[in-house]
Amino acid sequence: MRLLSLEVTNYRNISKAQLEPGRELTVICGNNGQGKTNLLEAIWLLTGGKSFRGGKDAELVRRGETFAVLDAVTLRAWQEDQERDDPSHVRITVGTPDSQRPGRYASVNGTPPKRAAGLAGSFPAVVFDPGHLSLVKGAPEGRRKFLDAALCQLYPGYLATYRRYVRVLQQKNALLRHSANGVERPYAEKCAMLEVLNAELAAQGEAIQKRRREYLALLGPLACANYQELSHGAERMGIRYAAQFEPGGLTECLKQHQSEELRAGQSLCGIHREDIELLLDDHPAKVFASQGQQRSVVLSLKMAEAAAAARITGEHPVLLLDDVLSELDESRKQYLLTRMKEKQTFVTSCDDTAFLKTDGEVYRMDGGVLSKA
Repeated sequence: MRLLSLEVTNYRNISKAQLEPGRELTVICGNNGQGKTNLLEAIWLLTGGKSFRGGKDAELVRRGETFAVLDAVTLRAWQEDQERDDPSHVRITVGTPDSQRPGRYASVNGTPPKRAAGLAGSFPAVVFDPGHLSLVKGAPEGRRKFLDAALCQLYPGYLATYRRYVRVLQQKNALLRHSANGVERPYAEKCAMLEVLNAELAAQGEAIQKRRREYLALLGPLACANYQELSHGAERMGIRYAAQFEPGGLTECLKQHQSEELRAGQSLCGIHREDIELLLDDHPAKVFASQGQQRSVVLSLKMAEAAAAARITGEHPVLLLDDVLSELDESRKQYLLTRMKEKQTFVTSCDDTAFLKTDGEVYRMDGGVLSKA
């Protein structure tokens, strides 16, 4: 996958910017707070995903404006291999609540606009930003989100399955808390409704866990090999899926927890309570990893995510690396630079000295204004 060009209008602090990236490396330099990450985030929206910084749609629009527009030209790898000049023109609009069309919409090659989430799988990308360091020491929710976000890009049907699971889970939790009209339902009626909801949860949850396990079986060895190289063998990284049930066992798990759930007033069993255990020399990285080790673990995971996507889809995703070189020693910087070859990579940095000897395109961002360095 390649991004051939991107025009940004009214996006966060960027009034207007035109980006023509390099075939492999593109560097966006500038001081903190100038808009480097905003530009990277705009590229990420082409995946159909929400902001990797968690911003609401209205927050993505430049202050004082009612909409933002991203116009991109992309090219899939298989088209390049066949020497076909058949790019896709993608337009994403983001509207504030005051605009004629609030929310985020996408149009491909002039088609009528649809919800931008429909782009999932059409522009594979992997993003790293400093906030992802919480993957190591943060809550399990962040590690599940890491898995699910990758799977949504790789398997478009996964998003629909996940959404069905979440919808049924919300219905179940509402039933466990109280009835729809605020009056407590009879115990027998409540149990009967729980059986129906649990049956649907089991069907969707088994499918989700199966995908997660299969993906981790591919991702894990790749990430561990990356860490081995990044750390020069100083420690051994391990990954383990912390499941609540074995394959085929969710129905029984839900039955066993039903009485406890009725007392607690909330769901206590399912894929929404599972985790990924990250280990260093068989010890929990969550407890023992230093700041540098955390960064190396996350970088190893992100590079493995890109490699796994290439194996599954046959094309390498675009890499978006925000402030990736800070706090890395020189040898680890050089290792990362070599890994950026033969794939399109966007890097933000406050210091461009590490990139002066590369063949990449270098841009500078200053107060939301993008210019060639």
